[in-house]
This record gives sequence, structure tokens and C-alpha cells, in this order.
Amino acid sequence: MSACHVVFMGNEDVADIRTVLAICFRDGKPLDAIDVERILSFDMEWLSPDDAEIAVQSLISAGWLCGEENALTPSINISGITAPLGWFPRPSRLTNPVSVKLNEQTNQTMVPELVDEVNTTKATPIKTTPTKKMEIASPQQEHSDPRVKLTKRLTKFIAKTSKIEIEEVERRANRKQKALAVATNWMCLALVAREQGIQMQEIVDALAIR
Repeated sequence: MSACHVVFMGNEDVADIRTVLAICFRDGKPLDAIDVERILSFDMEWLSPDDAEIAVQSLISAGWLCGEENALTPSINISGITAPLGWFPRPSRLTNPVSVKLNEQTNQTMVPELVDEVNTTKATPIKTTPTKKMEIASPQQEHSDPRVKLTKRLTKFIAKTSKIEIEEVERRANRKQKALAVATNWMCLALVAREQGIQMQEIVDALAIR
């Protein structure tokens, strides 16, 4: 095993974060924190929505992301970073990331050799595979959806069943609605319920139109 491989294995925390940032910011444009959370959770399905929120804030605190929360950018150079097909990061490396200083220290030693070696092995350029899109509704559809009138009842049901305050249930549902843009409120509440382990048949019954 070459020395270069040894360095890579010893810096997998750094490698995972660098690759994740390359995927999230592949368009080279600043992103809102909510957009990064959406990519980590709904687009790539690496993290749950709650863990994605923790990961983004942790990456900011660790220095990997900089700027205002509505215009975040990577604090490192992510050009030329590639990943093999089927690659995915270890979630704990995102929710509890190492300091960006480790990346700077590594760059001063053997990271350039590592990048060259990876490139010569024909690493597959990063490509995102479209995930199955959840069914969402337009504002007009939501307005005509009779289930909209049941959201208060569903919110109370989730709060009572999961032992979570109603305000917290609403906060989580609102975050999901912002991330999904035009998803109905009751659909986001159903996602919150699923995260809390509530049987979906109970949710279906709660949303039943009588």
C-alpha cells in the first residue's frame, strides 16, 4: 500500500466532507442553508431532515461553510473532486465534523498526491441520480384539497401520540414545507409523523375524509 493511500485512510473525515461539499455546490452558486439540508436529506437521502439540519449547522461551526445562512459557500476549493458511483458519506462525519483546519494541514502535506492518484484511477465524475420524487401539490391543489382543513386535527394527533409539543410539530412541518417548496402542509405533517415512528395507517385514518 502506498503512502498516499495511508494518508487517505487516515483522513477519511476530511475526504467525506470535501466530496459532500463538491456534490452540494456542484453548480458553483451560493445556497441557502435549507437548500443544503434538502440536498442532504431529500435529494441524496444521506440523512434524515433533522440530521441534515444538524449537519449544516455543524459544518458552519467547523468552518467548512461560510457566509450568511441564505448564501452559504464552501470555505475550501472543491474543484476537481470526484466520487465513485454509489458513494455515500458516513453520517456522523457530517453531523459531528472535524475542523476545517485539518483539511488545511492535510493540503500542506500529501493531499495533492492523493488527488493526482485518484484522478489517474479514472474516478467517476460526480453524477447525481434523480431520486423518486414525492407527490406534491400546487397551491391551487392544496386550496381545493379537503385534507387541508384537517391539519389542526392531525397536528394535535401527532403531538399527543409522540409526546411532542404542538409548536414543535408545527415547526418541523414548516421546515419540511420550506425545503419542499410546494408540498402540502398535511403531507409535511405526515413526514413528521413517520419520523416519530407513528404507524402510517393511523395517519391515513386521521386524514380520512368523512
